[in-house]
Amino acid sequence: MLSSITIILGIAAIAASADIPAGIRPGNATNTTSSALNPFGTGFLLSNSSSGYVYNATGNLTSPEPRPYTPSGGLANNGSVPNYHPLTDFDYESLLLVLYQEFIELDLFEFGLSTFSVGDFQRAGLDANDRALIEFMAEQERGHTMLIENILGPSAINSCNYTYPFTTVVDFVNFCSKVTRWGESGVYGFLEHLDSRASAQLLLQTVTTEARQEMIFRQFEGLFPMPVWFQTGITQSMAWTLLAPYISGCSRDSPRVAWQNFPALNITNNPNPAALNATSPSNATLSTASSPAPFSNATGLPGSNFTFVPAIASNRTGFTSPGNVLQLAGEFPGKPVGPNSSYTTNSSAGAPRFAAWISQLNTTYTVLENVVNGTNGWTATTRQPGDTIWPNVSEPIVNGSMFIVATDANISVTPYNISELNSHVVAGPAVYLAG
Repeated sequence: MLSSITIILGIAAIAASADIPAGIRPGNATNTTSSALNPFGTGFLLSNSSSGYVYNATGNLTSPEPRPYTPSGGLANNGSVPNYHPLTDFDYESLLLVLYQEFIELDLFEFGLSTFSVGDFQRAGLDANDRALIEFMAEQERGHTMLIENILGPSAINSCNYTYPFTTVVDFVNFCSKVTRWGESGVYGFLEHLDSRASAQLLLQTVTTEARQEMIFRQFEGLFPMPVWFQTGITQSMAWTLLAPYISGCSRDSPRVAWQNFPALNITNNPNPAALNATSPSNATLSTASSPAPFSNATGLPGSNFTFVPAIASNRTGFTSPGNVLQLAGEFPGKPVGPNSSYTTNSSAGAPRFAAWISQLNTTYTVLENVVNGTNGWTATTRQPGDTIWPNVSEPIVNGSMFIVATDANISVTPYNISELNSHVVAGPAVYLAG
């Protein structure tokens, strides 16, 4: 088992008055945790350096203002005209990934509305107003695709064909909550690394809408809408790994995505938010409600032992708890995925040794146990950690819809350098619905 340590990273230098150094510290955690911030700085005076320049935060301005009421520093504050186009390959490929994501969301919302009847929605507790909200979210996605198409110019892709893993309204809503979750997190992971800061501004105004969509779908599921303090960022390759399997085909002249497709990871006992006992695995068979659901505080829908009534907020406790055993199944590299099966999963990592729990400001590792190799993949178990986002606070790392990847090492990463984890990913991510 891992030694009992917590790794705290982030702020380069802490207050001079603080007597607890940054870096590796003993802690109460039974896992290895990388946190975004060093919580141990107690003084006001902070000193930080970048590229040889030292900035001392004293609470007062340290340089003349370049214009009235404008402190010195910042980017693109010199009156230059914004350039809302990619400036590098990194920009282009990141925005191309976003366009693939926006197109599937547009198609997904429209597909659900056209596939299921009014009665189907009513039996899931959703009325005409809720369908109108989904329809408006589709219009939002239409606006998002237009924005990214304009940023990318003539090399932008067109909409593709998609395959969806649901046959009921309940599962449609659950899939929408996951797609918007990784769409949102996939942007957070790279937004601050874009060379085109002007494009980043527009993308920021897009992803904040995406965040609201994910919250709405959680409310449609009768879940607490925002059970975390901080939203999670993942890498482009992680987002592309989650997205690509549902894109069945695109036009042959569509630009190729440069990001990696990791082997798939499945949580075979992932909680099912539609079940009265939500710890039931998500592949459990759902019964169908026999009549429309009243909008009340009823525990479940009439005629069903599974689904919950949609609500603005439901004070449902987390589906999982520290120590719960997760059953994982990972694929081996080499599987065709994505548009026209033209991409192949691959990994540069070694054997699976750890589960990396990516949530809020943290990446926490637990040991993979009972690892067994099969013909097409491997299986393993791991235990849910009980760490908090930093010491001496109540907010757990594991909550809401978060991400788990299998890795060959437990390297220290923070939200800003999460891409350092890519070379160690054996499989995943999988979306874990913890609460």
